[in-house]
Amino acid sequence: MQSVPVTKSPHTFAEFTTQKAARIYRIPMLAFPNFWVYAYLVFVDEMIVLIDTGSGFGDCTACLEEGFERIRSIEGLASVMDNLDYILITHGHIDHFGGLPYLAEKTDAKVGVHELDLRNLTNYEERILVSERRLREFLLEAGVESEKLEEIIRVYLVNKMLSKSVPVDFTYNAINMQLGRFEFLHVPGHSAGHVVIRLDDYLFCGDHVLNGISPHQWPERLTLNMGLGHYLSSLDKLERWADDDIALTFSGHNEVIENLSSRITQIKGIHAKRLERTLDILSEPGTVAEVSSQLFGEVGGYDVLLSIEETGAHVEYLYQRGLLGISNIGEIEQGSVPLLYQRLNDPVAEQMRVCC
Repeated sequence: MQSVPVTKSPHTFAEFTTQKAARIYRIPMLAFPNFWVYAYLVFVDEMIVLIDTGSGFGDCTACLEEGFERIRSIEGLASVMDNLDYILITHGHIDHFGGLPYLAEKTDAKVGVHELDLRNLTNYEERILVSERRLREFLLEAGVESEKLEEIIRVYLVNKMLSKSVPVDFTYNAINMQLGRFEFLHVPGHSAGHVVIRLDDYLFCGDHVLNGISPHQWPERLTLNMGLGHYLSSLDKLERWADDDIALTFSGHNEVIENLSSRITQIKGIHAKRLERTLDILSEPGTVAEVSSQLFGEVGGYDVLLSIEETGAHVEYLYQRGLLGISNIGEIEQGSVPLLYQRLNDPVAEQMRVCC
């Protein structure tokens, strides 16, 4: 087994036990430089189940193997890989399923994912090709200058080109959103096929709800069933589904959430403020890129893409609901130019609550 580099991180290995005695082990992994992610190995009834896999990039797999070895010793197993029954993917983002190609060579575990993220895994190369094309079109409309646009695309592709398509054995829809004591809730927004998984009094929420940060949002024009509108509706759905019996909520990156309802309220508040700020900025015509620079200031590296996508999601949400219009339609009719958005102050549209 590869040695894992010593990297200081607040992310720690931990053990948990549900109300009905299912055993859960949290495995921290360095998915990308300075970017940590969790996988969870669960022992329930006669099943051993892995929830998410990490990225498969760099030292991430070595971190996963180290976690498996630690759990093997605790549980008295000859091997975790040889006894693994299922791998459940919360959503089709590479930091959560990128370890599958490696695991597929080591275990016979059956892999499950929601049907709307199925092709992210089984047709990975096609997905990246289509995503790059849509992203390029979005960045042009957002008013990103050509040189900066090419750098953003390069950064977007650098890690994604390291993975490949993997087979999947079943979708959650095909098993009626339940596997033994595991129950699945579809929560589109951060990903089209994102699910939250319930086991007894615990939830595994992937990136749908996080402590400390609000999960990243993309405009729906990049992928259907994503976008801020879907995400906010999914937060409401989760809050209704997760009753008072839920003790802890595990996320894909940060510490456990002890009060899910309170955290959902906080995240909604973040988006409400961001939407109001976007409307204020667009009292005068502006592009998504210009709004992004005012919302998030000067950023570098991958954060350039994240800030423009997040801004695009908020602008799209307001445009879909009639609070923004496009002020340069005449120029657009003459050729390909960035879209200039502007607040409309429509009295009917203004009747709506922005969100939350």
